[in-house]
Amino acid sequence: MVVKLGFGSVPKPQYVFVSRESDHCWYMLADDAQHIPIFDKALTGVIAEIEANKIVETKFGSVRKTDLHISADKPYIIRSGSDSFFSKNLLLCLDALSDQELCKPLTIAVSPGDSNVVFCKIYDPITYRSIGVSWDGYQEIDWQALGQKVSLKINGINHFNQAETNISTNSITAEIRDVFIAQTDTYLAQLNWSPNQGKEYLLQRYGKRSRLQLTDIELLEFIDYLKRQVNQS
Repeated sequence: MVVKLGFGSVPKPQYVFVSRESDHCWYMLADDAQHIPIFDKALTGVIAEIEANKIVETKFGSVRKTDLHISADKPYIIRSGSDSFFSKNLLLCLDALSDQELCKPLTIAVSPGDSNVVFCKIYDPITYRSIGVSWDGYQEIDWQALGQKVSLKINGINHFNQAETNISTNSITAEIRDVFIAQTDTYLAQLNWSPNQGKEYLLQRYGKRSRLQLTDIELLEFIDYLKRQVNQS
């Protein structure tokens, strides 16, 4: 992105809000809090982060919101009520996407429903393929748990990618390594590996008995290996 020098607007993310109106389904807020309609139905960018079930203070009191951070021509944050059909549809779509798909540009689209309902659809902007999800049994879904699962997946991917970028400068922090060790714990549990199985693999592959002894590159490689085994199981 080209940085424009001189006077201009404050460089902060642009919030986008979801609302079912007669001719549009989302809007921005002007400085005087007036609604600025967005007539386009889709926003394409790379998902940077999601904050599900976030407590936000409004003039009506504390409410739960879902904030989806997207990097596009500028940073955007799509904010919707956590209990809305849009947020629930969004979580279902994001949960259905693979780690690889979540790293690529995606198109978030709004679709008006009955009354004041707005649905969310996600498309691959290259293939135009939409992400198909089912609403069967949605009333039994634990939406808070699903929000936590999707948040961990998306935010974990971004931690992983950021760490890969930082490896060349040797700047992975102890905090990030702790996150990666926790990821290996999850994968090892899914594979039903015993501690001895893990030690045997590390000895054969790296000549080391503990994940704590792995270099940053070796740890990332180990995570990638475990992830492939989980996907193939």
